[in-house]
Amino acid sequence: MADYDLIILGAGPGGYVAAIRAAQLGMKTAIVEQGLLGGTCVNRGCIPAKTLLHSADLYQQAKTSQDLGVTAREVTFDFAQMHRRRAQVSETLRGGVEKL
Repeated sequence: MADYDLIILGAGPGGYVAAIRAAQLGMKTAIVEQGLLGGTCVNRGCIPAKTLLHSADLYQQAKTSQDLGVTAREVTFDFAQMHRRRAQVSETLRGGVEKL
């Protein structure tokens, strides 16, 4: 078994940032992660929620933009597409964490 200076449990925002800093300081570092890289924030929490909220906000703005002089015809809400985008955003961020 390899020797490490530091083993970090969890590859969430705290874990992967700590691993990067430890490596910058010359430590041989490992991360142990049971799930997907990025932790709850990137995969199930903050980022997916903010992505869905942003889409909902854009929808609401489009529906009420007439008050501002902008008329949008046939504004629709595609929940399946919103979820595909949410998944793609999380996947992109996970890829970034993996490269780090």
